[in-house]
Amino acid sequence: MFKITRQDVFGLLHTSLDVHTLGLLSFAQVLEDCGIESLIADGDVGRDLEALSRHEGGAALRSWLVNKRISTLGFSYRLDPADAARIFDVLHEFLHREKLLAADGGRIRAIFFAGLPEACAAVAARHPEIEGFFQGDEAPHQTMEMLGIPEEMVPQTLSGGLKYDAARLAFGENLVKNGAWKAIRPVDRSGSPCFGARGEKVTERIAYGIKRGLPPLMRVHAGPYLPDRIEAVKLFKDWARRLASGGCLDVLSIGSSQLTQSNFGENWDGKINGGGVPLASADEFAAVWEASRPMLVRSYSGTKDVPALAKMLESTIDIAWHALSFWWFCALDGRGPNTVLANLGEHFDALRWIAASGKPFEPNVPHHFAFRGSDDLGYVISGFVAAKAAKSQGIRSLILQIMLNTPKYTWGIQDLAKARALLKLVRELEGPGFKVYLQPRGGLDYFSPDPEKAKAQLAAVTAMMDDIEPLDGTSPQIIHVVSYSEAYRLADPPVIEESIKITRSALAEYRQMRKQGEVDDMAISPEVAAREKALYDDAKAMVTALESLIPNAYSPFGLYTMLASGAFALPWLTNCREEFKAANIATRIVNGGVSAVDEAGKPIPIGARIELVRANLARGVKGGTYGA
Repeated sequence: MFKITRQDVFGLLHTSLDVHTLGLLSFAQVLEDCGIESLIADGDVGRDLEALSRHEGGAALRSWLVNKRISTLGFSYRLDPADAARIFDVLHEFLHREKLLAADGGRIRAIFFAGLPEACAAVAARHPEIEGFFQGDEAPHQTMEMLGIPEEMVPQTLSGGLKYDAARLAFGENLVKNGAWKAIRPVDRSGSPCFGARGEKVTERIAYGIKRGLPPLMRVHAGPYLPDRIEAVKLFKDWARRLASGGCLDVLSIGSSQLTQSNFGENWDGKINGGGVPLASADEFAAVWEASRPMLVRSYSGTKDVPALAKMLESTIDIAWHALSFWWFCALDGRGPNTVLANLGEHFDALRWIAASGKPFEPNVPHHFAFRGSDDLGYVISGFVAAKAAKSQGIRSLILQIMLNTPKYTWGIQDLAKARALLKLVRELEGPGFKVYLQPRGGLDYFSPDPEKAKAQLAAVTAMMDDIEPLDGTSPQIIHVVSYSEAYRLADPPVIEESIKITRSALAEYRQMRKQGEVDDMAISPEVAAREKALYDDAKAMVTALESLIPNAYSPFGLYTMLASGAFALPWLTNCREEFKAANIATRIVNGGVSAVDEAGKPIPIGARIELVRANLARGVKGGTYGA
């Protein structure tokens, strides 16, 4: 088995087409922490590799490999599997021809490949001599094992940080292997007021469960896509009836299509659906509610005419709670026609209507920042700002969704710190007339394409959900179950019900093991406490600064100004980059969390971040005056 040494120089190579490099940065961080030099090839080298695949170039690549004394090489290509295998063939042939491999008298003694599962399989079949393959679902401790990093090279801070993740994954593997989760039975909540009828409140179903010591509510997002719209709607109603009769699911979240969100009630002829169940009328939504009895039902908001769609969802599915994304699902991510400012204006109008209806509200916000490379501070601040804005518009019940494993390279102890810091800030808003309910979930990009590994990951992330507030037996109140098939196929009712059973089994078993002292008590973890305090203090400082620098901060223009002034780092933003150029702040993985960094790759202190916002505001923010 290959063993890496401190004398090795690990070169990390990717094409310029593959722009998401957080995985490479995380990989490089692990090597750096273990005292191993790593170098990520720049864009010129990546473009030279692309030219090589067209039977051109090669000089820049050879120069980089030789001059940097690369002894171990990793090539990553996470786009089309066929292209990945083809480009790797070209790379390997080049290394052999130029005598750069150790077998030919060169320096490179090991090659690793990272790509989609199909690409890994194709490369492995053609190049069995390759040392290892990374499909993207490896935990950091598994990465170190595959690289053959000796235990004595792993620093205490790294091994301590990864111990929690390794223990949870082992817990998940054991739980899935013993199969006890298959015996999980539905929970009887029929005594909840108005159970299954119009007028039932999710807050009352939660209260009923807490009073009787029942598990958290289980919520799932589902929606089949078929080329035939009518058949897709029919299939979804069948799914709803099956899930309702199964009794495992409490809240059905409709995975509506892009057209439902962007063009509801319009003529869809010639328009591309974009996936999800294509509900096109109020009658179809109402039919889903009927098929779902006695589950609670909710759905996505729209990308335009947001208040009108919120009213339609209220009248048709008696929506359990509403969700809005504020800055997102508009021109900023290409999901809708609204400008960012107009989107915020519509969402504030919708918030006031939701508040008048008495329904709870979920800010569908922080993870959308994380998807675009935001740091942990941006995750926490955006979630808090959204919650405070909701309260300012009269919302009385807030469902705080916290997506864990986002990005998937995040260490568990940092995930806990991030979740606790955000929850602590938002809970400070609580008082008469404002209550917070916790709804954690697994990350969309977290799950393995291997079903058995994904099941273990689902159990592992459930354990982490319970560690957010481990001393509170009533927390979390809702769990958003991401099905284990997320990485390889759409979840249908059998997979959804299996995922719920694994989640509930993991929650019960982990709590029992904690009581018996068989798992670490994360309530007293000094590492988590220190990270939580640092994040909380920095977020508090930034929020205080924003509130003092931006007049009427919790208005559409106030939230617009926060984004335009650089309060949130968004290095992967692809739309509206000129309008929000102040958000183009680099980030990287640092000690298992995501930090905003300077040109030298060092974390930017909170004082400097605030001064940057202040300077940007002094230069002026344009965009309109909606709601100012």
